[in-house]
Amino acid sequence: MSNAYDASSIQVLEGIEHVRKRPAMYIGGTDAGGLHHLLWEIVDNATDEALNGHANKVTVILHKDGETVTVDDNGRGIPVDIHPKKGVSALEVILTTLGAGGKFDGANYDTSGGLHGVGSSAVNALAQHFEARVRRDGKEYFQEYRKGRPKAPVAEAGPARGTGTRITFTPDRTIFDDTQFDPERIARQLEEKAFLHSGLRVVFRDQVNKVNHEFQHDGGLVDYLAALLKRREQRKVVDSIFTVNKTDDDGLSVELAVAWTDASREKILSYVNAIPTADGGTHEQGWREALLKGLRAFIETHSLAPRGVPLTADDLREGVLSILSCRVRDPQFQGQTKGRLNNAEVRSGIDAMVRPLFEQWLHENRSTGEQIVSRAVQAARARIASRQAANKVRRKSATSSKLALPGKLADCSSTDPQECELFIVEGDSAGGSAKQGRDRRTQAILPLRGKVLNAEQATLKKVLANEELNNVVTALGCGLGVDFREDRLRYQRIVLLMDADSDGHHITTLLLTFLFRYMRQLIELGYIYLALPPLYRINVGKQTYWALDEADRARILADLPARSKPEITRFKGLGEMPPKTLFQTTLDPDNRRLLQVTLDEPLAAENTVSDLMGKDASQRYRFIMERADQAEGLDI
Repeated sequence: MSNAYDASSIQVLEGIEHVRKRPAMYIGGTDAGGLHHLLWEIVDNATDEALNGHANKVTVILHKDGETVTVDDNGRGIPVDIHPKKGVSALEVILTTLGAGGKFDGANYDTSGGLHGVGSSAVNALAQHFEARVRRDGKEYFQEYRKGRPKAPVAEAGPARGTGTRITFTPDRTIFDDTQFDPERIARQLEEKAFLHSGLRVVFRDQVNKVNHEFQHDGGLVDYLAALLKRREQRKVVDSIFTVNKTDDDGLSVELAVAWTDASREKILSYVNAIPTADGGTHEQGWREALLKGLRAFIETHSLAPRGVPLTADDLREGVLSILSCRVRDPQFQGQTKGRLNNAEVRSGIDAMVRPLFEQWLHENRSTGEQIVSRAVQAARARIASRQAANKVRRKSATSSKLALPGKLADCSSTDPQECELFIVEGDSAGGSAKQGRDRRTQAILPLRGKVLNAEQATLKKVLANEELNNVVTALGCGLGVDFREDRLRYQRIVLLMDADSDGHHITTLLLTFLFRYMRQLIELGYIYLALPPLYRINVGKQTYWALDEADRARILADLPARSKPEITRFKGLGEMPPKTLFQTTLDPDNRRLLQVTLDEPLAAENTVSDLMGKDASQRYRFIMERADQAEGLDI
């Protein structure tokens, strides 16, 4: 084997090869998010036609196999004539060449979401099958591809009515972890497109579930805001909503709808050229500055500043629910996935456009403005009270010799958070086994008594007064809410260890709800894990297997030799496991199975927690009824 490192060692991957070798650079990853990003690249091309006034209908079809999708629009249709430099159809150039597109100079699209010339060609490269049908000049043109390479030149397929583009593709199973699309996710995001494009008709044909959806919202962002308030079960504390729809001389267009709610935090849903910007950017910064400057000017003009209660930016923004949609001629996104807008001029442009309108609205609706200020004052007082309450449960530094830790906590001897683990365990019995079986140097055990409080239905005061949740906060030491401090966190791996039954799942859900609402940073930082203890032990001679659930047990038994006589033991709970067994299966870093809790879709998580854990039982009833056919067995 040669160790020579010379020019022959250098690989040059161009175009399709580079996309297939490094898909994460183009679509963010090969997980569910990356899979669905393929669809949004094609949908965004279709809605760009609507954005520029050339289309009024987009149809998306999820075929019966669940992994093939079609996107059809009635726009102008991709050009099919011969490209002067490439010598092949422009359709083939667009779908096979990175950096090819008609959106670079603004001549064909005033504003658009796809500006890199990468989207459709990247989708083609990552599809095991891809076909394009274009309707132009009374004819239909067709071309088929395999893994980004055309099978034949563009050909006429016959006469056609109207104009438009129809793209059908199936993701490559060798690239993606799972190629099954999520119909609910698609429907949710397609409705967003309809809200963002007032008057656009969006049709979704879900052939997997044999359901058709049709979305059209002529009210635009106002309709979106009303739907969002209903979905999140939030109450407006101010009846009026603030709206903006304006374009400046530089072509920057802003559409905005704002409501003030009883929520404990601010929420902005932002879009640039109809592309969701989950990571925010300069457009959000511009609106936030306009909001703060406008409110502070109103407070000063009418002498509304409260005595002894300083109003912070967080106080003034608390409970504000905003939907911000901008159209930018030359958006500079951070990365191909377009999660964040970087244009510096957009920040000042939005501030200059929106702030005068917001101040004028406040002055013309003084009683509404005073209600908004009163809401901010309440937020400030709650913040001060929360800080005082949190101080009572805040743990001193990890090296202090006088730690006011919960009495049930069996702490570890190490004080290095990077190697320390906290297992939050269901019940004293399981806690006892875990304490005996653990690695005392790095593993701490905190038993909980019964089911904890549902933080989604409780006030902060009740949450802080709850002994079990108070013990969790105290043991972690990092504070909660606005007082969260990562540098005070005592454990950088927090594991929820519950029985593998319905009660255990419920307790896990309650703890995740609390963490999501009051210590979300722990999830975002990747510190929260779920333990996967086995439900069955299977002994075959001297060999032992551990099965997580019924399906895992069936798989193990199916793989055993035909004449084997397995002895199967079902654990009723963690408390039944001997300490040595619990360590071997669940605590030992070399053998255990942990599931990290991530927050890939914050908005979807927000809606799920609100629907399933909130006060409105009708949302849970709807969820259960829609999924009743998926329940294979109930642990009652």
